[in-house]
Amino acid sequence: MAFMNPQITNLVIILGMMQVSKKIPFEDPTVLLGVRGLYLASNLIIAAIYLYIQIKINGKKDLTTLKYVEPAPMGSSEEPKLITTTVHSYDLQQLRGLWKAQLMGVGMMAVMHIYFKYTNPLLIQSILPLKGAFEGNLVKIYVFGQPAIGDLKRPWKAASGLMGMAGGGEVKADRKSVETAEKSRNGGIKEE
Repeated sequence: MAFMNPQITNLVIILGMMQVSKKIPFEDPTVLLGVRGLYLASNLIIAAIYLYIQIKINGKKDLTTLKYVEPAPMGSSEEPKLITTTVHSYDLQQLRGLWKAQLMGVGMMAVMHIYFKYTNPLLIQSILPLKGAFEGNLVKIYVFGQPAIGDLKRPWKAASGLMGMAGGGEVKADRKSVETAEKSRNGGIKEE
């Protein structure tokens, strides 16, 4: 499935799992317990992957300097910021973002399942986050051992949202953009 867009495959999985979930008897306590176990196992696998990546990042401790220009927030009058960091710090920052997104998903799922008593999303959310984790750049580099070239070259492009719209522009790491940002008034914000 490497040739398909991840958003298209997510849509296919969602539509397929919605049809499958209509045929699953969630009223049966053993079936419900099994689906809850599947959801828990999925999240434990993702947590294990992220912990493994964190160990690999800290073990490698790549202190190569990374400079890039972060775009201004959409609708803001601010100028783009020059960020100077290391590959180690950048990867840890990206991993923190992955942990945060995963915990937000678990929290939302907990509210939907425990408070609103929805059971169908448990099945879908057992598959999609796991698929998303395996499609992530950090997993490709630290788990699958792919070299950080091409699309995996840091800094990574922000994942486009609905209908291909990115948050506030593209992160730029080319020499001209970095030099322009260094010469402007907000030259070189160092991130630890």
